[in-house]
Amino acid sequence: MSAVQHREVSADEEGMRLDRWFARHFPQVGFGRLQKLIRNGEVRVDKAKVETSTRLSEGQVIRIPPVDDPGAVRPMRINEEDVRFLEDLILYQDDDIFVFNKPHGLAVQGGSGTTRHLDGLLKNLPNKKGETPKLVHRLDRDTSGCLVVAKTSAAATHFGSVFRSRSARKIYWAVVAGNPTPRQGEISCFLAKQSTTDGEQMVVVRNGTPGAVHSSSYYSTTDTASRRFAWVTLKPVTGRTHQLRVHMAQLGTPIIGDPRYFNIENWMPAPGLGEGLHLHARRLVLPLRNGKKLDVSAPLPPHMLESFEALGFDANRYDAQSVDPEDAA
Repeated sequence: MSAVQHREVSADEEGMRLDRWFARHFPQVGFGRLQKLIRNGEVRVDKAKVETSTRLSEGQVIRIPPVDDPGAVRPMRINEEDVRFLEDLILYQDDDIFVFNKPHGLAVQGGSGTTRHLDGLLKNLPNKKGETPKLVHRLDRDTSGCLVVAKTSAAATHFGSVFRSRSARKIYWAVVAGNPTPRQGEISCFLAKQSTTDGEQMVVVRNGTPGAVHSSSYYSTTDTASRRFAWVTLKPVTGRTHQLRVHMAQLGTPIIGDPRYFNIENWMPAPGLGEGLHLHARRLVLPLRNGKKLDVSAPLPPHMLESFEALGFDANRYDAQSVDPEDAA
């Protein structure tokens, strides 16, 4: 039987229901058992009683009672094909973490109509204690590149704190329509969720608008192809939903292949461009638990390589480690 635990809600879990949080972190606790634990006051958020439908906020602390039930544990079925798929994505690993090169089109978490996602595949890579690796941050389904997954609960706590405290340095590459003006700078604005016929999207709003959150990103133009296209290096300061996509659209240079925020009417793509969102988490720098610093880069996905070749951009000419849009700004 495990001891009482206390877990802090991460930034990417903002707004998540408590029952979904438990399904993500403690899948062995069924819904009926969770309801009983909550009724008895054994599960609390910031020391207060809650309900299964309670929405969580970043930084809140969840009390988890001893939940291991050896009699209910069943051998986990490992899918060898999924194991090989995940192993091919590994850019780096140690005793604490994996860094995957997440493919374009693979969802990080499940949702309505999403049956295959990274969070669900991770059960195929259990650690020595049989624990399923845990997400500590996320990328949009159509964004590719560096994604950190913790192998243990202790590592999840550490790296969750690293991302919440903005100690992780994240560099993205994007191909956008048009040339940013000025060529480099900072985008700072307030964002809020807005309901649409296709679900929800983020919109730029005034400070004080209900639900508004501040967002900030640095950008720098790395190369251009005439006035129609630019290769942009991006560094998010905050980590809001769809932040970089909204920021580039706000600048008047939306990201190529963005089905939600591309806002140029009657725009005609160039021949040879790859299909899909052209946003890639190229580089990640973060402190490890042993005090050392990890610096890892992810190669471009096939559709962006196709577009780089069509537009004459040379990914090898500008190394991600030598370009920081914050320095340029």
